Amino acid sequence: MVGATIRSVTGPMDEDARTLGENRIRYLVTRAALHAAKAMTTPGLAPQQRLTTLMECHGTVLAARGPASPLSFGEFRRAVRGDLALLLPSGVDPLDLGGLRVVDQDGQVTEDAFDLDLEQRMLLHTLRKLDKTAGAVSGRDLQSEIEQETVFMLLSKQGDQLAYEEGRSDLIRHPSGPVSALSELKLPPLVVDFYEDIPYSSVYRGWWFPCPICRWPMRLALRKDAGVLVGSARCWHAPHAEIGAAYLFRPPTDASAPELLPEPSPARPNGRESVLYPDVEALPEALPAAAHKALARGIWRYTTVPGLPELALRDRLAERGLKVQLWPGLDAYDLLVEVGPKRAKKKAFRVDIKDYTSAAMLAKLVHAQEGDKGGAEWLVVPDYRCGQVPLLSGVCARYGMKVATASAFGELVCEQSGVSWT
Repeated sequence: MVGATIRSVTGPMDEDARTLGENRIRYLVTRAALHAAKAMTTPGLAPQQRLTTLMECHGTVLAARGPASPLSFGEFRRAVRGDLALLLPSGVDPLDLGGLRVVDQDGQVTEDAFDLDLEQRMLLHTLRKLDKTAGAVSGRDLQSEIEQETVFMLLSKQGDQLAYEEGRSDLIRHPSGPVSALSELKLPPLVVDFYEDIPYSSVYRGWWFPCPICRWPMRLALRKDAGVLVGSARCWHAPHAEIGAAYLFRPPTDASAPELLPEPSPARPNGRESVLYPDVEALPEALPAAAHKALARGIWRYTTVPGLPELALRDRLAERGLKVQLWPGLDAYDLLVEVGPKRAKKKAFRVDIKDYTSAAMLAKLVHAQEGDKGGAEWLVVPDYRCGQVPLLSGVCARYGMKVATASAFGELVCEQSGVSWT
């Protein structure tokens, strides 16, 4: 019963006990809905295999809901295409699941559903390592999903700071590309194995397009507009698509590569946010899927995507004369920034940069670790996550941490160093 897991909140450990059941339920429901959505939308799947997967996912949701919250198979199938929060039993806080759709209008699994699934798994994985959720979810289930942790271990096990920086920078700058070029990267062989074939949902007749911001394959879809078949290409990371990594194309009548046309995008910002704003003016060109590969989705999403503001912030601050170190101590945190006027004693700013779709999941992660596990004193989020700052500030203040957007942080440390950010 859900109610049996709820206790009064008197401190961090009591809160962990209270939310253990709810964290597990949200995880199981999201995971089952995602698997069911994949079974419902993947082309070429045998009917029996599709039905078997849906029945297994239905069983998982029933187990999560408990006997007091029955749900028929038909209701489950309809709910998978609707609001994900409707699959939760009453009494469980949906957090960021409220209003989330797992399947979009093009019949594809949504970006946010993938992100929330990964973020819930990372939270439970962290809680399990801290012995706060023993038995909640199997270690094998979680460990097999946290691929970026394995990559970091492989990059750092040699104990060479420079090799770690070069390898991680390669994962950020080269999340996809021709196999011949990827083999030349300064990566351990086992890390190279995390580059996979271009995802089928990013390929149209053997062609794919890299996002102009993160360079990972964009998602492709076809739809009819006034009776005319039109293709769309947009980055799997929703904020990149909203910035301008979103395009249309007319499906060619022959085997030639499609050509993209940009969709309307917001105007480039002025002021402090213009410094880190990415360039999306160049149109991506079609590339053949054959002999090209891309990083596994989890590594791209939680290494490449947040790595972009890490590198950009480091580069812009260094250009302005500040001393910045990337991933000091083999990734104790993301940036060590020395701040202060010339010929004056410098103050060290220890920074961790996060890009989570769910501010609630990130807040829970900070709370579970009682701050930052590596000793960072600042939590910085990309500018497009500015709406997360109030919630995260309230949680981080309990552990002596401050929160800012990347541009706000850049402006702050430049001012304290006597230089202009803009």
